[in-house]
Formats: sequence, structure tokens, C-alpha cells
Amino acid sequence: MSGTKKSAERLIKKYPNRRLYDTQTSSYITLSDVKQLVLDADEFTVVDAKSNEDLTRSILLQIILEEEANGAPMFSSSVLSQIIRYYGHAMQGMMGSYLEKNVQAFTDIQNKFLANSTAGAGALEGKPFSTEMWTQFMNIQGPMMQGMMNSYIDQSKNLFIQMQEQMQSQSKAMFGSFPFGVPPNTDKK
Repeated sequence: MSGTKKSAERLIKKYPNRRLYDTQTSSYITLSDVKQLVLDADEFTVVDAKSNEDLTRSILLQIILEEEANGAPMFSSSVLSQIIRYYGHAMQGMMGSYLEKNVQAFTDIQNKFLANSTAGAGALEGKPFSTEMWTQFMNIQGPMMQGMMNSYIDQSKNLFIQMQEQMQSQSKAMFGSFPFGVPPNTDKK
């Protein structure tokens, strides 16, 4: 099964001249084209043409950097600073997992919302949401959205608590044999 998935996955080669070559279409593409692959949920891998090193994350980060520089940024300077502080921190791996699970939970909520919006939109099908339409829709869907957001917040809180408990148990396992906090034997009989 994974062999089938790998053969269907698009391979993009990055050359030393910084150009990206899509092996599926046999043509050079831009970062904007790679962004469109992401938006279309197409599976792809970007590799260095010479070393075959996987550069997918680097290209995705480059797209995020361009998006953050243009228009309205998603991340505030404060959030970016906080993320940077976790690099090299003992919680780095867990924070990455925490963020990934939260983004997935938010995506799931968004998909449920979109599924409900197309099911209940009726007259709006095939038409893009204008600001007024979006406002009307949100007024109607408010209680449902509140419930989904409460669920998201509960999931996030439970995940964080689970992460803390896991860290505590790992710390106890790692440092349990050390006599921290135990007073030395003062019994002199």
C-alpha cells in the first residue's frame, strides 16, 4: 500500500540555481505552484537534485515566510518568540506534537463547519461567501460553532494535561533513583 502511495507522490527536484523541477509535469515550477499543491492537498516531496536530501520542510517554511511577509500575518511576534524559545528546550518534541494535534483538531472543526455550511446553505451553494453572507451564517450557526470551539478547547486542555503528566512520569522514571529531597540518615545510635 505504501508503495502505491509513494509512486503517486509527486517528486520535485530543487537545483543549485534554486529552481524547482516537477518530475510529474516535466517542467519548472515556482514556489507559488508548490503552494497550490499544498492547497490542493497533493502529496509531494522536494529533494535536492544533487544530494537527494529531503527539502520539503524547508520549502514549506519558505512558503510560510512569504505568506507571513505579505498581507496579514497569522503569527504575532510574541507567538513566534515563544515558539523559538522552545527550540533546544526539554519540551521541544512535546510542543511540536502539541501544536500538530491542535492544528489537526482545528482543521477537523473547520471541516465539520464547512460540511454543515454546505448542507444548510441551500441557496448559497456554488456562491462564494460575502462578508454579509458570512455574518448571517455565523449568526445562525453561533451555537453550533460555540459547541465545536468548546470541544476544541477541552481537547486542547486535555492534551496539555496529558503532556504534563507524561513529563512528570518520565521525570520520576529518570530521576526516581536519586535521593532528592530525602534528608540524610541522622540516626546515630
